[in-house]
Amino acid sequence: MTSPGSLPPAAPAAAPAPRVSRYAAFTTDPGAGNPAGVVLDASGLSDDEQLAVAARLGYSETAFVLPGEEPRTHRLRYFSPKAEVPFCGHATIATAVALAEREGPGAYVFLTPAGQVPVGVEEKDGELRATLTSVMPRIEDIAPGDLAEALAALGWPAADLHPEYPPRIASAGARHLVLAAGSRARLAALDYDFERLRALMERLGLTTVHLFWQDPDTGVFHTRDPFPVGGVVEDPVTGAASAAFGAYLRALGFVREDARLTLVQGEDLGRPGTVTVTLRAGDPRVRVAGTAVRIPARADD
Repeated sequence: MTSPGSLPPAAPAAAPAPRVSRYAAFTTDPGAGNPAGVVLDASGLSDDEQLAVAARLGYSETAFVLPGEEPRTHRLRYFSPKAEVPFCGHATIATAVALAEREGPGAYVFLTPAGQVPVGVEEKDGELRATLTSVMPRIEDIAPGDLAEALAALGWPAADLHPEYPPRIASAGARHLVLAAGSRARLAALDYDFERLRALMERLGLTTVHLFWQDPDTGVFHTRDPFPVGGVVEDPVTGAASAAFGAYLRALGFVREDARLTLVQGEDLGRPGTVTVTLRAGDPRVRVAGTAVRIPARADD
């Protein structure tokens, strides 16, 4: 109780808003690639607060960084506008570049909900390029009924699938349904039932549906990733799906044990980006590499 004439106790100061940086991953153009939020100091942020930051940004994912126990070791969490996800490749690349800008290039270790992810950052010609090494991948069959439901949600007749690439669920930190389009036109014409696909993906624990078509002349893979479970129609350039896809191609014998693959994504959204996937003989993990560039700050950052 306050005495007469005394002032009431001051209300506790509100916690400062977290500093959010924005990066475009898998590109050197801030207007291309896949934008990600990065909070380099997420200490003290609750789950709800992290989700609120991710929802406000509206990007497919935002990475939240917490200190680890060893130098250059950091704990990472990833939130879409709707929920936490176990792993996100493009936000990992963006975070590594952000840390390299502050601490310098070199080796980092990220402790993610999916497991430990080593990342190396190197600088060449003034650009920072990060390479992540995935957790151990896994490839699974998909039940015929679930495949039929996925195709129905996409509006794809079964005949639109490429006959040589069998549908599979692949994971290298997050689960993705991998489907091959029979033509570039089929891949470009993406117009799906958002709620129907979301419901199937939630039931199967999928992060995206990874759609791809390989150019027979160049060998380059063109890819797209519907992401309704994250609250966005499409993830522009997807590192986690690229890692899972590399594991898929190797497990089914479509590439050598030792291979370097180029994936181009985001073309149909006007945000093109390039992902390099490297496979090494004797190591089942997948390496995903790309550049990232800071996006100019906006008023609400």
